[in-house]
Amino acid sequence: MRHIKHVAPFTGIFRGIGMKLKKQVTVCGAAIFCVAVFSLYLMLDRVQHDPTRHQNGGNFPRSQISVLQNRIEQLEQLLEENHEIISHIKDSVLELTANADGPPALLPYHTPNGSWVVPPEPRPSFFSISPQDCQFALGGQGQKTELQMLTVSEELPFDNVDGGVWKQGFDIPYSPHDWDSENLQVFVVPHSHNDPGWIKTFDKYYTEQTQHILNSMVPKLQEDPRRRFLWAEVSFFAKWWENINAQKRAAVRRLVGNGQLEIATGGWVMPDEANSHYFALIDQLIEGHQWLEKNLGVTPRSGWAVDPFGHSSTMPYLLRRSNLTGMLIQRVHYAVKKHFAATHSLEFMWRQTWDPDASTDIFCHMMPFYSYDVPHTCGPDPKICCQFDFKRLPGGRINCPWKVPPRAITETNVAERAALLLDQYRKKSKLFRSNVLLVPLGDDFRYDKPQEWDAQFFNYQRLFDFLNSQPDLHVQAQFGTLSDYFDALYKKTGVEPGVQPPGFPVLSGDFFSYADREDHYWTGYYTSRPFYKSLDRVLEAHLRGAEILFSLALAHTRHSGLTNQYPLSDYTLLTDARRNLGLFQHHDAITGTAKEAVVVDYGVRLLRSLVSLKQVITNAAHYLVLGDKGTYQFDPNTPFLSMDDTRLTQDALPEQTVIRIDSSPRFVVLFNPLDQERLSVVSLLINSPRIRVLSEEGQPLAVQLSAHWSSATDIVPDVYQVSVPARLPALGLSILQLHPGLDGRRTLPSSVRIHLHGRQLSVSKHEIFPVRVDEAGSSDFALSNRYMQVWFSGQTGLLKSVKRADEAQEHRLNTEFLIYGTRTSKDKSGAYLFLPDGEAKPYVPKEPPVLRVTEGPFFSEVVAYYQHMQQVVRLYNLPGVEGLSLDISSLVDIRDHVNKELALRIQTDIESEGTFFTDLNGFQIQPRRYLKKLPLQANFYPMPAMAYIQDSQSRLTLHTAQALGVSSLNNGQLEVILDRRLMQDDNRGLGQGLKDNKRTCNRFRLLLERRTTANKVQDGRPTSFPSLLSHLTSMHLNTPVMALPVAREQPGGPTLRSFQPLASSLPCDIHLLNLRTLQAEDDKLPSSETALILHRKGFDCGLEAKNLGFNCTTSQGKVALGSLFQGLNVGFLQPTSLTLLYALGSPSNSMDIHLEPMEISTFRLHLG
Repeated sequence: MRHIKHVAPFTGIFRGIGMKLKKQVTVCGAAIFCVAVFSLYLMLDRVQHDPTRHQNGGNFPRSQISVLQNRIEQLEQLLEENHEIISHIKDSVLELTANADGPPALLPYHTPNGSWVVPPEPRPSFFSISPQDCQFALGGQGQKTELQMLTVSEELPFDNVDGGVWKQGFDIPYSPHDWDSENLQVFVVPHSHNDPGWIKTFDKYYTEQTQHILNSMVPKLQEDPRRRFLWAEVSFFAKWWENINAQKRAAVRRLVGNGQLEIATGGWVMPDEANSHYFALIDQLIEGHQWLEKNLGVTPRSGWAVDPFGHSSTMPYLLRRSNLTGMLIQRVHYAVKKHFAATHSLEFMWRQTWDPDASTDIFCHMMPFYSYDVPHTCGPDPKICCQFDFKRLPGGRINCPWKVPPRAITETNVAERAALLLDQYRKKSKLFRSNVLLVPLGDDFRYDKPQEWDAQFFNYQRLFDFLNSQPDLHVQAQFGTLSDYFDALYKKTGVEPGVQPPGFPVLSGDFFSYADREDHYWTGYYTSRPFYKSLDRVLEAHLRGAEILFSLALAHTRHSGLTNQYPLSDYTLLTDARRNLGLFQHHDAITGTAKEAVVVDYGVRLLRSLVSLKQVITNAAHYLVLGDKGTYQFDPNTPFLSMDDTRLTQDALPEQTVIRIDSSPRFVVLFNPLDQERLSVVSLLINSPRIRVLSEEGQPLAVQLSAHWSSATDIVPDVYQVSVPARLPALGLSILQLHPGLDGRRTLPSSVRIHLHGRQLSVSKHEIFPVRVDEAGSSDFALSNRYMQVWFSGQTGLLKSVKRADEAQEHRLNTEFLIYGTRTSKDKSGAYLFLPDGEAKPYVPKEPPVLRVTEGPFFSEVVAYYQHMQQVVRLYNLPGVEGLSLDISSLVDIRDHVNKELALRIQTDIESEGTFFTDLNGFQIQPRRYLKKLPLQANFYPMPAMAYIQDSQSRLTLHTAQALGVSSLNNGQLEVILDRRLMQDDNRGLGQGLKDNKRTCNRFRLLLERRTTANKVQDGRPTSFPSLLSHLTSMHLNTPVMALPVAREQPGGPTLRSFQPLASSLPCDIHLLNLRTLQAEDDKLPSSETALILHRKGFDCGLEAKNLGFNCTTSQGKVALGSLFQGLNVGFLQPTSLTLLYALGSPSNSMDIHLEPMEISTFRLHLG
């Protein structure tokens, strides 16, 4: 790969701003000369690369004279354009000489053809990748694994043959002599699966069930040291812990210490693995692990995930990085389970696709049968296993659906009952490679009454005592925990924990999508309740921003000795927000599969934390922007900064704060939560069109002034949108000044066209904004910026095609809305399942849409108003990340639909040939194949952050700000489900349909990239990576700029200064995932230690990387932490496991660290 370095033109003009005038004019004059020469060079260059020649296939027209004539005309046109540019540069230079302080402002201008041009930036932009950093994505490092899930799916027949008593499997033969040489060792693991919200709210479950389970657990385990119990959800455990006395706490610590009680995984919840983002997955894992270490002194060793609806390969990575050595999964497609059972592959080392050295391996056990309940865990025959669930003894509240009840074990029946159970154990054991057998014993909210503890433990102990007393049976049975099982298996196979046992396979890939029977694919929950999937990500972005700013503010107060002035109570708000975001990662929360009242409870918690985090952010920003920190005073009753927006209720969309401009200036603090500098358009709402916007230094800035619309045709009176391009420091704070008054040269109004398509509607008029109304239909039209020209249908207002500025041909980019129905048979779509009634049909609106086209210097947009949605496609006229993709948002409201799902389909001319790519948890990309042998719904996958299709020429990426279901059902297509409204339950226990739809805004970015180095070998690999531009586009979409108005008008107020936390920019592939202040001994207060979590992203250099307009380099994964934070010392640096429970090596004096591609690393450090 070449060493790519791109420097923007016109860099010489703006040097030496602080010099004397004479020097300036000389420099500027010379610069104009340079520009003229450079522009002529560009002209000649353009003439040489005449696009018409490409269209003519390189053949010259018959007459050479016509060629010459064409050339001359082109030159004249280019000279005309050049004249425009030069005269504009003159203006800029004059402005520079007049404005010698601060960087110059970008002043857009109109070209003769009516389009806006933003002049190139007065600073170089560079983008440099060292060739070594391109090697990773070229692949070849990842070791080939025996089991590649993409290949398994392609090769499996997915036939649903009746397997007898094990309906989805087969008969399992064995000989009683199979264990003559080595006993069967059985571990029965009592467990209780506690959903932190599903049919009841978290608190209701706790009060009515969970507290009773945990209260009984302590005495019942103490009764007999042979008893064991497994628990997973720390959220419930922590709540219970708050309510028990010191004596009980000591007893619990003893039970954990002697191995009777195991906390498995140790996360705040057992998270969904499809819709959750890796920031939140890690955060809830840290929250749980930190709680366990502090309160129980325990470090989890094994993962337990019996209920998430499909499994992501991100989880084994995160668990391995947290130092866990084994894990268990359950909900996997029944055909995959059957295949793995038949090939003895139910236990495997799970390895990441990119891993070159097996360092990501974790031992994984896949449960073989239908469910994690007792009938499906002792062996293949549920009718028999149910007879050994002693909660179902006659006279109880539940019984066995197979009509044969359990019988209490007595001396007279123990031999016969034990033989029946052992037969099941032996059959199950034949599916595995070792003679150690795991038998879970539990279900949802089990063991909530002392009688159940007694029934299970006494009866099983009698069975064990009998089995163990018969040497000729060759079995050793006992209660155990998950780690007891793994330890015995490692011992039996002669390996250390976490090491690959001899002969066990290695697997890579994931386990989506999941079907539990027939064609019942659980692909509906990828979209169910999208309003809350979106709110989840908004809260996540706020939590990350609040953690980072709080940690920085605290470190700076420590540095200045002002800690006692700072509101340390904000730390409890952070803790609550971590826990509420963590709670929502639960596999019935973010999935959209809980009862309506429970959804409201989650929503209230999310909103409460969102408001709290805005407070943490405004408090930290207040301290950090003060020029004189000595004047800092915290007053909770009169906050220094206001919120950027508000939500009236948990299910309302945000309303942006309107800033009142009266006689005195107002200030706005802009927070950029990105870890890279960004150039973005910041839009504010103000109450007056007479506005001058100045930079922190007092430099006047050009702004785009637009109307604020309440509908397709109605302008909100006395509210105006002012949009200003702002260059913001990484993780930093900048200041804007808003002054009353008019600046005609710099306040540039948008122009608006409204297409009514014959509908009789009155349109608001405004003297400032020219609004042109087109009563009839309109022909297709285009918007453009420096990078592309985008065509829209005049009829639908939706995208049709895009043409890149440096290419002759257009790319098809056709979008349309579609509707899926559901089946007429008894099984219908619901919260979990997607069971469509065939292919989607076009969405047919009752009336044609009203289109509103806005054009302005910094952005242009098309809004199409339909009955059930309004779609906004916005094109930013800025250099860099913002200008290179299309910003799309769909406001959806399907509350009058019955059993319908709304989809957005993008049709391109990319030859994707059945392959598409979706992300897993925003962390990694998983290639997918469209499989014709499977039903339509089986080909949908989760899309938490992005999906793309590609061929050898192009890649089209759909970036998303909320998790939704996605597929590619035909060549060149991407299709995303936007919302679903379903009137019935789908028989998975919820007992409700999805009828609580909200007005929901789904936000996307569409990025078309040119591929420069595609090859079949690379494209056939099970790995794929986004480009750096794609990573940055995703970050821009998911971490918007926050605009915080200074609350009081400040005529003689304190001086505000921008805050730049980083002394040097991070490499462009290193993402600062979190800077998390750790808790002190008193958990309501922060300690002086901070966790820094970094992720080095894997990226593909094979996509065009010039003219990207962002400033960063890559550094082979090296970061100098010692000099990273401006004005702060890093006093101590300890590399740790992901969740900080284990120190990796000793604390280092060297502050230089190194990350491998894709690596996530945590460091414990002192900042101050």
